[in-house]
Amino acid sequence: MGRYTNPRDIYFGEGSRHEVKNLKGKKAFVVSGGHSMRRGGFLQELQKDLEDAGFEVKLFEGVTSDPSVDVVMEGAKAMQEFQPDWIVAIGGGSPIDAAKAMWVFYEYPDEKFDNILQPFSFPELRHKAHFCAISSTSGTGTEVTAFSVITDYKKGIKYPLGDFQITPDVAIVDPELTYSMPAKLAAHTGMDALTHCIEAYVSTAASMFTDADALHGIREVTEWLPKSYTGDHEARQHMHGAQCLAGLAFSSGLLGITHSMAHKTGAAFSGGHIIHGAANAMYLGKVIQWNSHDSRAKERYGYIAKEILHLPGDTDDQRVANLVQYIRGMNDKMNIPQAIDNYAEGGVKADATGKPVMVSEKEFLEKLPKIAENAVGDACTPENPRKTDAADFEKLLKCCYYDEPANF
Repeated sequence: MGRYTNPRDIYFGEGSRHEVKNLKGKKAFVVSGGHSMRRGGFLQELQKDLEDAGFEVKLFEGVTSDPSVDVVMEGAKAMQEFQPDWIVAIGGGSPIDAAKAMWVFYEYPDEKFDNILQPFSFPELRHKAHFCAISSTSGTGTEVTAFSVITDYKKGIKYPLGDFQITPDVAIVDPELTYSMPAKLAAHTGMDALTHCIEAYVSTAASMFTDADALHGIREVTEWLPKSYTGDHEARQHMHGAQCLAGLAFSSGLLGITHSMAHKTGAAFSGGHIIHGAANAMYLGKVIQWNSHDSRAKERYGYIAKEILHLPGDTDDQRVANLVQYIRGMNDKMNIPQAIDNYAEGGVKADATGKPVMVSEKEFLEKLPKIAENAVGDACTPENPRKTDAADFEKLLKCCYYDEPANF
């Protein structure tokens, strides 16, 4: 038996953020990220809209990228003190993901983080609060998903938490929040959305319901992301909807090992984080090559190439090869590196100026066996179309580091 679960309501289009005026309750706990929502005036608007609706509002600001277990527990404690009946998260994936995890520990203060690492093991929520998510970036789809990614910095591991209990009750997809998004962020989040669609389409948990979202999401992302990268507002409107479709696809259709490797390499190295969307962009082509040895996956990749992207090729093998090259071309257009060995914070190769590469070969090779082992246990690995063990992950990750083909 399959399951397809979405938020109760999705509001979309310019100005849809003001729909919070129609929420019913007494206390709203608002979680936001850095300063972009305040600089743009969106956080102030949200607070006023909620207060106009009769809410007492408490703000929890400053959730940084890759939110930590500590931030989750800090936010949950603040919720326990305030006792909200609505949790409203506004911003990119990080504050929304953090707020989802806070929600669990608000309703269950004695719960342990380790107890919710197993997918679909969460206690029943909504005894104290409902959840509204307002997305400001066009990539994670977290405003409609059953997932939250939280980082344990002591272990250097990102954990994808998953349970339909944390699917938001209300999702608001207002493209006006994305118009000031920097080009680099548009590129990284956009490639994250594309990866969501492609992985959901070949996942062993895919269904006709998730396929519809995934395939249209691929069509929209590939058409509009390059224009969104330049700041075009029409393109940003399309991308904001497309990334939401991607979220609907993978929340019920699940993901694969591109995400497993992105999760387990993101916080693993001393030189800094590999940005999640950039990691997906670098690894996706290699995973397609690896997975295409599975006949069903190869056929589905071929369908994407032929029917959605209209790429040439007389056989699925040729179409898969062209799909991989198409993805590499998108990375090149948006200045995303093709491999870990030339990954730097600016998304460019280290050059003669001596700009340091974030992930040294020595550290990569030293940590490779443990990263591979962790990737096997990642929540996204089981539904990958091709079984992948630790030895396979080591080979794949080397391909991702050195930019070598994964045709094995």
